[in-house]
Amino acid sequence: MNILALDTSNRTLSVALLADEVLLADMTLNIKKNHSITLMPTIDFLMAQVGWMPADLDRLVVAQGPGSYTGLRIAVATAKVLAQALQIDLVGVSSLEALLPDERSGIVVPLIDARRNNVYTGFYENGRAVVPDGHRSFEDVLAKLQEMDLEQLTFVGETTAFAEQIATAFPAAVITPSLPCAYRIGRLGASLEPVDIDSFEPCYLKRVEAEENWLKNHEESDRDDYIKRV
Repeated sequence: MNILALDTSNRTLSVALLADEVLLADMTLNIKKNHSITLMPTIDFLMAQVGWMPADLDRLVVAQGPGSYTGLRIAVATAKVLAQALQIDLVGVSSLEALLPDERSGIVVPLIDARRNNVYTGFYENGRAVVPDGHRSFEDVLAKLQEMDLEQLTFVGETTAFAEQIATAFPAAVITPSLPCAYRIGRLGASLEPVDIDSFEPCYLKRVEAEENWLKNHEESDRDDYIKRV
């Protein structure tokens, strides 16, 4: 199975090509660039290096979220268009799960900075979620972990802004900053069931700011009116 995997859910852009689970080519850019401009040229470059044509692809795996609203829309829209045009499988993978190391014992907490001391995060053990991915204040994350019986604790992902708080609450915790990895995304998505392309959408885990501001003065049941007014 020939797989194109991609992630633009945050600052980092990562693209990989896999034959089954064997990595053939990948590229990761951890610089502030417009993903809408750089994503397709990156895909074209890697395809050319491997010698693949679009018709050689069997499956497209994309980081579905959570993450940047704009970044997620770019990746998911690109993935849907390519999958539809090429008539190939489309699979979505958690952006948080893609941050996990291949091997790490104990509880692993992937972090994506959601600003204002908030994070997108989940709690994983042996590669499986024991607490679902969610948008949480970092204080709540630490409080939840303090309720658990932890023998080993590791934080991965966008950890830099939270390192001091982690060290204070859990001095023995391992802090390992990590970038999104399209190769891991491809491997995770290789065995998953394909989704319906038309209904596939990003997993934001949080309302957009405009909707949150509107809901401060309106009931949730007024959603139809919100859509008309916005």
